[in-house]
Amino acid sequence: MADEARAEDERSLTARAQAGDISAFEELVARHKDRVYGVALRIVRSEADAAEITQEAFLSAYQHLLELRGDAAFGTWVHRIAANLSVSRLRHLKVAGETETPLEEPEFTDHGLLAHYPQRDWSKGAEERALDNELRGAIRQAVDRLPSGYREVFLLKDVEGLSYEEIAEMTGDSVPAIKSRLHRARVALRAAIDRFYNES
Repeated sequence: MADEARAEDERSLTARAQAGDISAFEELVARHKDRVYGVALRIVRSEADAAEITQEAFLSAYQHLLELRGDAAFGTWVHRIAANLSVSRLRHLKVAGETETPLEEPEFTDHGLLAHYPQRDWSKGAEERALDNELRGAIRQAVDRLPSGYREVFLLKDVEGLSYEEIAEMTGDSVPAIKSRLHRARVALRAAIDRFYNES
């Protein structure tokens, strides 16, 4: 019930903001600025760029507020604006000359299975062992080491929950290319988690 009440409250604030109530829009910004900043920071990995993207996202939301219709949630909408701006910023940085280390490709058998599986099945141990700060840190570092194209797809799909089609629209890449990069990113992250458990 609390979720329904929050959603209804947000719809009410959005309607007031669309009618020109600046204080209602300011309340929407206050509620969502941390999450918007968070998604931008995870994608571009620069506090300064993330802060700019956050401002740009809310400015864009304000300028296009009347385009938000029906039951669409303001939070989801502005979050996707920020993700789109972040991807665009990342692409611009790459064009400007950022070089990347290629992701180490996993080896597959003729049947399409992984040629080398981790020596230890850490998934069972993960159920018995709390996900502590060290493991979270290892995962965060592994995500940060992914090439930007892999990192952005992983964050948009597995962290932010966007669909393949939404990511394709944002990045201009095909759905099969996105699925391929996501698979390779997941394999790289699994290897990082395996190393964490083997070294612990």
